[in-house]
Amino acid sequence: MQKFSVSLFARLQAAAHEIHRISSLTGSAMLAALTVVMDRLCTWQVSQQLEIGFSFLAVAASAYLYGPWLAGMAGVVVDLISYFLRPNGDFFFGFILNQFLLGFIYGCWFYKKKVTLLRTFCACLTVVLVLNLCLTPLWLHIMYGNTALLSAARLIKNLIKLPIDTGLLFLFLKVVETRLAPQLRR
Repeated sequence: MQKFSVSLFARLQAAAHEIHRISSLTGSAMLAALTVVMDRLCTWQVSQQLEIGFSFLAVAASAYLYGPWLAGMAGVVVDLISYFLRPNGDFFFGFILNQFLLGFIYGCWFYKKKVTLLRTFCACLTVVLVLNLCLTPLWLHIMYGNTALLSAARLIKNLIKLPIDTGLLFLFLKVVETRLAPQLRR
């Protein structure tokens, strides 16, 4: 456990330096723009509390390439732009925090690490447990006063999507790892 925490701390420090690199900023901005486009075109609203989308793939690619800090900050920008392009409900700061944490969590799992199926599953599981099943229901409860913090529909959706998202993310990040990352590191 000690080695993991030192490794994580060292990667967080290295990721902080990515913020000062022009190439990292521009790459992250391009992936943020892709995230906005995917959020706009590839997100389906099931109900006021449930939506299904694939913009997390671009967020994870940004986190893999540029680290948790830059991916988290890009997530904040993406959330603000996406809200103004496609508002679906009231504006609430908690969802900005969710977007920051999404990039940060993926960055903690993937930045300067080899993409493996287990690591991808753990990253997706962390997102499900922390964001989808804890924070998002809390924000919806604060906003709309729902008495059921965790609905059965939300739980079923996340149980179904977890293996699908894990598979999609693994395949996508393997392409990024083998095709895109070597091109960017030249």
